[in-house]
Amino acid sequence: MTKISRRGFFKLAGGATAALTQAPALVAQAAPAPTPAAHSGAALFFNPDEMRWIEAATERLIPEDDNGPGARAAGVPVYIDRQLAGAWGAGERLYRSGPWQPGDASQGYQLPFTPAELFRNALRGAREELQGRKQGAFETLPGPRQDLYLESLQNGKQDLHGVPAHVFFESLLALTIEGYFSDPVYGGNKDMASWKMIGFPGAYASFYDLVDQHGVAYTRAPISMGDNGAGVIHLHPVSTQHSGKRGA
Repeated sequence: MTKISRRGFFKLAGGATAALTQAPALVAQAAPAPTPAAHSGAALFFNPDEMRWIEAATERLIPEDDNGPGARAAGVPVYIDRQLAGAWGAGERLYRSGPWQPGDASQGYQLPFTPAELFRNALRGAREELQGRKQGAFETLPGPRQDLYLESLQNGKQDLHGVPAHVFFESLLALTIEGYFSDPVYGGNKDMASWKMIGFPGAYASFYDLVDQHGVAYTRAPISMGDNGAGVIHLHPVSTQHSGKRGA
């Protein structure tokens, strides 16, 4: 069977998260990546070590190539950081009254953790796991070894401080895809690079002047919901009163 590149896979998928979360391993074909530098932005949720891990891992899931930027340049780590710092990360609308028993595949998420707690626990567990193997920090490993470790998370069931490894990987992959393809108003998809790559015009929903123009190619640049009309995108505010504390 002819293999497709990860970039090609994402182009074909067009950001369909539901399908992508069931995709086969996406971490085995990449060329080695350079060791990431420290994140220069002001993270709302991640501490510096956590941000370096996320930057390295998301870049392995969606690496830069000739078609467009990788996850890091597209702002995916920033997107994930902002989601975990806000109400979603705090599980504001997540049922959390138990009972906490293992469910079957049709029952979905069954853990007692909020998304923020899941990431914090799993990242701590992943770092300790590699330290226990004396392999050093994930972000300092060569690209192929990073891929092997991500594959071990994807296919493994090791306990990462209460979080099954494969659950953490699935959560990381889903948020990486969301951050790459979502509206820039949420912090990812910087410069709308993924929308330009797949030809998506954005969800601005103001195409009244075009509805009667049949057979005319639509060539307008994509527009973000946060566009102020002058090309400036205002980010959606994040309330950190729920879970916005950075990890120690």
